[in-house]
Amino acid sequence: MQLLSTDMGFDKQRSAGFLANHMARLFAKGLQHSIRPLGLAPAQFMTLLELWGEDGLTQRELVERLDVEQATMANTLTRMERDGLIERRPHPADGRSHSIHLTPKAIALRGPAIDAARSVNAAALGDLSDEEREIFLDLTLRIIGSLKDRY
Repeated sequence: MQLLSTDMGFDKQRSAGFLANHMARLFAKGLQHSIRPLGLAPAQFMTLLELWGEDGLTQRELVERLDVEQATMANTLTRMERDGLIERRPHPADGRSHSIHLTPKAIALRGPAIDAARSVNAAALGDLSDEEREIFLDLTLRIIGSLKDRY
């Protein structure tokens, strides 16, 4: 038995969840393609975005801000440390945790990485008018807020 088959009345082209997931995968694919020459993976980019905004966050703070699993963040940070993007330092207020700090290499990647992400966004939203872009972004934020409140 197929669950969610079209013969049961499920139209994936009218499913917000299906379409959002498909769009997210395409954005991730575009981002991965654009930042690969910089030696970055999408998970590293997302983590760097947070650290470029506020250097010295803890792993727990990154987990909360990025809404990812602890193990996923631990693996991402291990790879970033190996790649020379971050360094861990004992947290000044909590001896059990470490703060995550950017290296000069990661700081230098900020402009090129953000430019790469902007190009993916521009390509994705290029067929929309300025007004449509704003509406799309506003609605997307509302949907994210609704889902975060519920789950």
